[in-house]
Amino acid sequence: MESVITFLLTKNATAALDFYRDTLGLDFKHDDGFALVFDMKGVMLRISKVQEFTPVQGTALGWECRDIQEDLARLRDKGVSFEIFPNLGQDEFGIATFPTGDKVAWFKDPDGNLLSLSQYSEAS
Repeated sequence: MESVITFLLTKNATAALDFYRDTLGLDFKHDDGFALVFDMKGVMLRISKVQEFTPVQGTALGWECRDIQEDLARLRDKGVSFEIFPNLGQDEFGIATFPTGDKVAWFKDPDGNLLSLSQYSEAS
């Protein structure tokens, strides 16, 4: 095995392209007819075009951040809404801080795939 490839699904390739390229700033490589292909700092993301699907429960894809508040603010400025889950103790911005000091915030793409930002404490 050589390198990691990760996959998501979309019912609306145009909305997915706009979101992943323009909102998240991923490096769009091409549309091969079956999937939108992005380079995420050496990891290929293929967003496959489908007619119908139900997003998986739980986080489908996430990014580690150096400063979660800064990245969250940048995405909010681009119109991204962050999810609030009951009983997770998130702050007003949607950031959950765990006993280890790790921080996570969740948001959805246009197809309802759950994505996350994570900032790990030095103790982790």
